[in-house]
Amino acid sequence: MSNSFFALAFRQKYITRWGLMRNVRGESLSEHACDVAILTHALCTIGNTYYGKSYDTGRALSYALFHDLPEVFTGDMPTPVKYYSETTRESYKKVEKQAISTLISKLPDELKDEYSDILDFEENDRELAHLVKCADKLSALIKCIEEENSGNREFKNARAATEKSLEKMSCPELDYFMREVLPSFDMTLDEMQKS
Repeated sequence: MSNSFFALAFRQKYITRWGLMRNVRGESLSEHACDVAILTHALCTIGNTYYGKSYDTGRALSYALFHDLPEVFTGDMPTPVKYYSETTRESYKKVEKQAISTLISKLPDELKDEYSDILDFEENDRELAHLVKCADKLSALIKCIEEENSGNREFKNARAATEKSLEKMSCPELDYFMREVLPSFDMTLDEMQKS
């Protein structure tokens, strides 16, 4: 066995997101994972502080950092393709499960249970999985905002669709972030420093 799990994880930097769209600035899968981890931490902290939750923030961060790791094998499947039909969705889930299985096989036996839990988090911890999903969508919205603010109209429809998705997610932590924090992403650096 090669113990190549972590070397594979570091290959996320070579996977480019938003492949169907013209980007002012590209985004790698590792950048995205970091952004989702920051947003997941924020949502957990908001929930624990304002909504009386007791989220395990460390666990949620693990899920966020590894949430797209199977894409080192599958690449970033564009949303319109991934969710084109129920058949497409189910087929992609099978491919993703196989990628997870392959990744786990690249670990020493003693580490497999820990990383199996992290990579199968959607099955194992639905509450934190929902927060990570919210953070993932929020990250997509922020990317759309950044691209639009750079003059790229290519992301206009993606922004509208992502905003609709976020409105349906039924998450008070997300609603708080959208209301209290998201407007700052439309500010310039000078405006942020003065606010």
